[in-house]
Amino acid sequence: MNGWNFDPLELSVLALAGALYWRRARTLSRRGRPVARRRVAAFATGLLTLFVALASPIDTIGEERLFSVHMLQHLLLGDVGALLLVLGLDGRLLRPLLRLRLVHRLRVLAHPLVALPLWAADFVVWHLPVLFDAAIRHAAIHALQHSLFVACGMLLWAGLIEPLPGPAWFRAPWRIPYVLVIWLVMLVLSQVFIWSSHPYYIRYGLTDQKAGGGVMLVESMFTMLPTLVWVLLRVLRESEAQQRLLDAGVAPATAARAARYGRA
Repeated sequence: MNGWNFDPLELSVLALAGALYWRRARTLSRRGRPVARRRVAAFATGLLTLFVALASPIDTIGEERLFSVHMLQHLLLGDVGALLLVLGLDGRLLRPLLRLRLVHRLRVLAHPLVALPLWAADFVVWHLPVLFDAAIRHAAIHALQHSLFVACGMLLWAGLIEPLPGPAWFRAPWRIPYVLVIWLVMLVLSQVFIWSSHPYYIRYGLTDQKAGGGVMLVESMFTMLPTLVWVLLRVLRESEAQQRLLDAGVAPATAARAARYGRA
């Protein structure tokens, strides 16, 4: 198909991730612990989002002609797709991976105080002209860029959504500044593009660069605003659940943990 890019390596990685997920979900189902359909749907939609970003004309148009489309691709990889993949995961699905010593040690990367600055640095640094232009010129660097967008995006969302238990102090109220900082990073970078007076990259014009900033601004609003509402509702829900448990005589630490993980 004209404009489509069926890179064997990229498709193999997506297919492998889907196959491993399906196998683990089937194993859990056979043990009487089926994965919720909404979780499976989220992971499948996440893989589909990555496929569209990498294989559809979005890839060729963004790389060769339009910065705004290139920016859309980056947001599909590091924001939307990464979020959907994390929504599809939980501790049961991840347990086989966590048995690997290296993966277990890398869990620290999903700590909120690690994941957030790591994501911000990755997102901003890759949009510096020297690295952005290098990614356009060299396929290997471009592949690394896309891989890091997905990986750092998943770590960022994992720190917020917690498919695995997070640090005890990172309760719902702390998630509010976490989301606001994410939004702030995206807003600042979008404004750099929107208010720029000259093009930063070798292949794109100024008007298109401003449009790319607009794409980031709109996407961040549609992603971050619902996320912030979800966090605020979670603050209220956890507070009410914890108070009920405290009134019932449950120890404060136990009540906080039960309310946080929906065991109230």
